[in-house]
Amino acid sequence: MKKQISLFAILIGLLWSCSNETIFTKAYRFKDEQWTQTMRPVFTVEIQDTTQLYDFIFTLRSTTDYAYNNLWIFLRTTPPFGKSVREPYEIKMADPNGNWIGKKSGTIVEHQLVFKRRKVPFKGKYKFELEQAITEKQVDELLDVSLEVRVSEAK
Repeated sequence: MKKQISLFAILIGLLWSCSNETIFTKAYRFKDEQWTQTMRPVFTVEIQDTTQLYDFIFTLRSTTDYAYNNLWIFLRTTPPFGKSVREPYEIKMADPNGNWIGKKSGTIVEHQLVFKRRKVPFKGKYKFELEQAITEKQVDELLDVSLEVRVSEAK
């Protein structure tokens, strides 16, 4: 019996050590469900372990009244040392037939932009700034955007 309990405890410990540990999570809510070109949500993440791999997950929540099948954004990443980098990304929201691509619950749809198993070069604060990159001055029916940073699962 003791042997079974010990084996069970070791198994639970191994499973626990392989789980994704969230080191950061924060959301930015859009006022009146509108993302204007002047609004630039910023997420500042403190990372102290440069030996780990991390998953960076941006989640954008929209309503089912969102008028487009995608959203272009710019992501500006600023490391603790060195220059910032600004890159465009497309978040696909619906397929050509109008079916939602993200996780849908009632009238809310979650869309994700995921960067898996990334290594960071420096200890310190990393800044992630988002800006909407379409030609409209504002995009309607967007609820919020969040960033979650997790330690990647061991592979």
